[in-house]
Amino acid sequence: MIELAPKYDPHALEDRWYKTWEEGGFFTAPDEPKSEKGTFVIVIPLPNVTGTLHMGHALNNTLQDVLTRRKRMQGYDTLWLPGTDHASIAVHTVIEKELAREGTTRFDMGREKFLEYAWAWKKKYGGIIYSQLKRLGASLDWTRTRFTLEPMMSRAVREAFVTYYEDGLIYRGTRIVNWCPRCNTAISDLEVVHETRDGKLWYIRYPGAEGGNGVVVATTRPETMLGDTAVAVHPGDERFGDLIGKEVVLPLTGRSIPVVADELVDPEFGTGVVKVTPAHDAADYDIGRKHKLDELVVMDKNARMNENAPAKYRGMTREECRKAVVEDLQLEGLLETTKAYELPAAICDRCKTDIEPYLSEQWWLSMKELAEPAVDVVKSGEVRFVPERWIKVYYNWMENVRDWCLSRQLWWGHRIPVWYCDGCGGVIVARENPTECPKCGGDLRQDEDVLDTWFSSALWPFGTMGWPDDTADLRNYFPGDVLVTAPDIIFLWVARMIFSALKLTGKKPFHTVYLHPMIQDVEGRRMSKSLGTGKDPLDIVDEKGADAVRYTMTMLCSQSQSFRLWEKRFEVGRNLTNKMWNAARFLLPYLEDLDDRSLPDEDERELVDSWILSRTEKARADVEAAYEGYRFNDVANTLYQFFWGEYCDWYLESIKPRLYDGGKAGAVAARTALYVFDRFLRLMHPIMPYITEELFSRLVPDGGYLIVAKWPEPAPELTDDEAEADVTLLFDIIRGVRNVRAEMNVPPGELVDAKVVVADAARAMMVEANLPTLFGLGRIKGMELVAVGERPAKSAVAVVGDATVYVPLEGVVDLEEEKTRLERIAEELKLNVAELEKKLSNEDFIGKAPKNVVARETERLEEMRARLKRTEENLDAFG
Repeated sequence: MIELAPKYDPHALEDRWYKTWEEGGFFTAPDEPKSEKGTFVIVIPLPNVTGTLHMGHALNNTLQDVLTRRKRMQGYDTLWLPGTDHASIAVHTVIEKELAREGTTRFDMGREKFLEYAWAWKKKYGGIIYSQLKRLGASLDWTRTRFTLEPMMSRAVREAFVTYYEDGLIYRGTRIVNWCPRCNTAISDLEVVHETRDGKLWYIRYPGAEGGNGVVVATTRPETMLGDTAVAVHPGDERFGDLIGKEVVLPLTGRSIPVVADELVDPEFGTGVVKVTPAHDAADYDIGRKHKLDELVVMDKNARMNENAPAKYRGMTREECRKAVVEDLQLEGLLETTKAYELPAAICDRCKTDIEPYLSEQWWLSMKELAEPAVDVVKSGEVRFVPERWIKVYYNWMENVRDWCLSRQLWWGHRIPVWYCDGCGGVIVARENPTECPKCGGDLRQDEDVLDTWFSSALWPFGTMGWPDDTADLRNYFPGDVLVTAPDIIFLWVARMIFSALKLTGKKPFHTVYLHPMIQDVEGRRMSKSLGTGKDPLDIVDEKGADAVRYTMTMLCSQSQSFRLWEKRFEVGRNLTNKMWNAARFLLPYLEDLDDRSLPDEDERELVDSWILSRTEKARADVEAAYEGYRFNDVANTLYQFFWGEYCDWYLESIKPRLYDGGKAGAVAARTALYVFDRFLRLMHPIMPYITEELFSRLVPDGGYLIVAKWPEPAPELTDDEAEADVTLLFDIIRGVRNVRAEMNVPPGELVDAKVVVADAARAMMVEANLPTLFGLGRIKGMELVAVGERPAKSAVAVVGDATVYVPLEGVVDLEEEKTRLERIAEELKLNVAELEKKLSNEDFIGKAPKNVVARETERLEEMRARLKRTEENLDAFG
């Protein structure tokens, strides 16, 4: 048998095992599923083709892999489908920065050259994240890797667009959009970042058209007043009732505009009178449509003032125009006052440019008809959200959804399948590229815009399977099962996949949506490399190994909104890999000469063997329940506590004398230890695939590959509550002795005597039968076991479960020195208790502090009181 290296080195085996799995075809779903269990399908939340692995990816893909590996071991034909998104705006942003460094623009290049450049860029950089996912251990079916601009997806996009259009759901319309002046495209509400910043509120007088003072309007954007086509007041505001229907003069333009009444006006904002600029404000757009106001666009697509603005301001940027307008208002005596004001700002998520609300003609998808069945399928339980609290968020958005702006003024993406005939004015929407106008035979030109990236992403669960064609993959692997994603894209992606699948295939895309927590840094800030708060997960993989990263991520993944992560937390995972490695190194020599590796019969086992087998079965059941509830942290913590706390710290320590002595008793101990380790490795494999596969190959050399080994089945016959109760008492006695040794400063090498009081005669007999275990683990040299008894003089006491343990201290420690030390500790603890009691009786603290802080301080108080009580009890030993 080849010995394990003294120290665990993850890099020595990770590449080797990943290559073995991939070349062995273990990740590849069969063309025709054969398993009686059925299939299990996850499609990856497609990362951007520009992307590299970040902590969010590491968490998301670890969880998907955990689910997939478990189902694979359970015998399902699994498909975890990989791919990337073409990410229109992201790619444009990256490439246009490169072009700017070269002193050119995409417009200088032209569309065709730019697309050639983009495809070359994608070929060079687009697969980086795939190699990174492999480093993490992701068991994706790489034979089915998809890209949203590949022919299969392009066909699906065309079919979807034309189907929607033929059903009257897609239309061309002029509406207000979020316009990015740098990206030169419309973007969705969901791609806009909102923040607040210090600004100003300018109070401007609009004189009466027929004389008089007119009104004073407050605005945060004086440059857009050049596009005002009305001012508005609330219909219930008595201050302005006599002005409704009259006109005022728009400063700097000489135009007269009406005063209208609208309930959207907030009477508390500014003076209660607001300017209405329908072409440059979303709320004003709604008011304008209601009152049939003119929609005057005063900026161009670069956010410079256009020909509709007075001549003086044409060509100015927004900022330049704002400054000029304010100066001119001051000169004309129409600027009443200026106040500091905290104003909301909308920013393009990609390039960080201020968004301009902009009236623009775009292609739109009507949402009302699509949203209703997407709500119904969740209400009926056909699609469930975990945690359930996200359902309300989903309902709120779907029930108030606005039509989806589909078009983007970009080049990289799915070009809109619409053609125009300049000869007869015909509009052709087609699945295949037409060669001439079907009405007049004239030449055609295709719409210049591309579709929103999320349009193709919405088709991901079925477009990747070959839809609209009747393919084997579509028949076998759609619908899928689980979607694992972050809550920030419920609207961008989750909702859109649900309504797209229902409309276009008549089926739900998956039955469960698991929304994992967001990751924050140690101070509670969003973890982001661009913000300087992120950490590259591959750096941690390099330092501590992929399994350490995967375990830590899983351990922290509760069903909370978020969790905090910093580098030191990964030491938990690294320490666990070391513990597993060392446990295997210890056990392997005792397995070498075993002729029989099967689980010993019940009559061969000792009490502690029955205990660990029972605990193994209960850990298995707890792990299963946690998996079914998507409580990943409970899966990880259960396995950690079982392996480290019960198997290593107690079971392996307790069987060492039997292993050292050998013989039949040693063989029984070794076989039992092997059985438990084997089941633990199977249960832990989905989370920590590399080390478990390596250790399984050593401990179970004829067991094949762990990646496809059988998942542990229930073994209720191993449950033994009586053995658990008995061993719990034994370990409680040992803990009691150990606590006394620690608290009374007993030297580690010093053996002690103990007097143990156990009232129940049967349990006392059990304790007596297991004295060797107590002596070895408690470092005890002699024990008096009695049903009743008084405390020996100068002894420390520990009350544990059904027993009371006394440890005589005379001759073991310096009693006077220990008394002085304990008195000092007691005084410190009294001060700490008093301080915490005062803090927790302070109503101001209780009312203002976060609940978790109050809970933590309350727990500290209870711990301090318990320590003080034990210290005072031990002081009793000194009289």
